[in-house]
Amino acid sequence: MTTEHSEPNQHPHIGTKLCAQCGEMKPLNEFLRRTGRRAGGQGRRGTCRDCRRGRQSVESLPAKGAVRHPQHAPKSEAAQPSADQGSQAASSSDPATRKQRGRGHKRRPAAQPRLLAEPPKRGTHDPADASYLRTTASGFIRMRGKTDNGRRWYQEVELELAQILVREGAAVVVNRSTIRRLYSNKEFRKLILTRDNYTCRFCGQYGDTIDHELPRAKGGHTTPSNCICACYECNQRKANRDVDEFRSSLEDEFV
Repeated sequence: MTTEHSEPNQHPHIGTKLCAQCGEMKPLNEFLRRTGRRAGGQGRRGTCRDCRRGRQSVESLPAKGAVRHPQHAPKSEAAQPSADQGSQAASSSDPATRKQRGRGHKRRPAAQPRLLAEPPKRGTHDPADASYLRTTASGFIRMRGKTDNGRRWYQEVELELAQILVREGAAVVVNRSTIRRLYSNKEFRKLILTRDNYTCRFCGQYGDTIDHELPRAKGGHTTPSNCICACYECNQRKANRDVDEFRSSLEDEFV
C-alpha cells in the first residue's frame, strides 16, 4: 500500500511580491498594476497599498542602512555598523590620520566661481537713453507709432535717425532695436501750439502753423525741440532759411 506524501511548496513566494518600501512579502493584489500586458510580479508596482496610503507605523519601518530582502542579514544586525566601518570613520575624523594620509599630495586650491556679466533685465533701461539702441541683423531700427485715426504703423529707420528722435523727445526706447513715436500728427501739432501759447516766435502775433528752426531741407526733423509756433506769413517768408538768417533779414527790413 502506497501512501502519498504531500510535498512541501517549493515556491512559497508565488503570488506574492516584496514591497520596496516596508520590505515585507505581500499578495499581488496589494500592489498597483502596471500599464502594459506584463503579468505576475513584474506587472505590479513596487510599493504596497499600505505604504502608499501612509498607514504603516514608524516603528515597523526598517532602520537606515538595513537590508530589505529577507534572505540577507537581520535588520538589527544590518543596522549596526561593523567594527571595520567604525574604525574607518574614526580614522577619517582623526586629524593626525588625515595629515598622514595627505602627506606628499599637494592640495589643489579651490576653484573660484567665474563671474559672468548678467544681461540687462527687461524694463530696466531708460526709455530716453539713445545709447541703448542696437541695430537688427538687417542694420535698421524698428520704429512704430499710430496715425490720427488710431491705426498702427511700422517702418525701419537708420540708427542715427532713431537716436536723434529719442534725444529730441519725439520717441522712446522700447527695446534694443525698437523705438515708439510718442505723438501722431494731430497730437504733435496741438503740443507745439499749446506749448508756445499760439504765439508766433518771430513777430509775436497769433500763430497757428508749425515751423522747423532747422529746415528739413538742411537735416532738421519734426521733433519738439526743433519745431516752433509761427504765423502763416512768417512761415512762408522764412521758407528753408535758418532762424538766425531769417531774423537778420527781418531786422534789415525793419531798418
